[in-house]
Amino acid sequence: MGLRMDAQMPSIEGGTNWFNSSPLTNKDFQGSPTLVHFWAISCGSCKESLPELNRWLTQYSSQGLKILSVHMPRQESDTNVAAVEEAVKDYDVKPPCVVDNWHTITDAFENKYVPAFYIFDSESKLRHFQAGEKAAKMVEPVIERVLAANQGGVSAEREKTLAE
Repeated sequence: MGLRMDAQMPSIEGGTNWFNSSPLTNKDFQGSPTLVHFWAISCGSCKESLPELNRWLTQYSSQGLKILSVHMPRQESDTNVAAVEEAVKDYDVKPPCVVDNWHTITDAFENKYVPAFYIFDSESKLRHFQAGEKAAKMVEPVIERVLAANQGGVSAEREKTLAE
């Protein structure tokens, strides 16, 4: 069924390998708007969206945005950790990236898609989900809205009103 709006951010524990960071937990994201991005090395549109993560990190981290990239294998060849590490280097992925070879994080999010973007507010409540090859283009306005709500001390209820 998938996560519903206002759902708490599921656990990000259970990944098999981490790049660009030591292992993180949900506590590392508490109090910050957070984008969780699912991707796979076998997904062409996922690779195309990776530079956007870096741009968003550069543009919005000073406003409090945190980003986590989750590599979700879609097929056996995607479980090759060395290949994932190579892709992280080749695409110069800057945000922390966790490899979820056992689908522990993927299952917690009830995620079935790549690329997929989950945006959580500073209270760790889901504010937006977008998936598919055009998803990255639709995510940025939501990031800006959630950050504006966070900057202005806008409550989650008020943020919903602003979105309508």
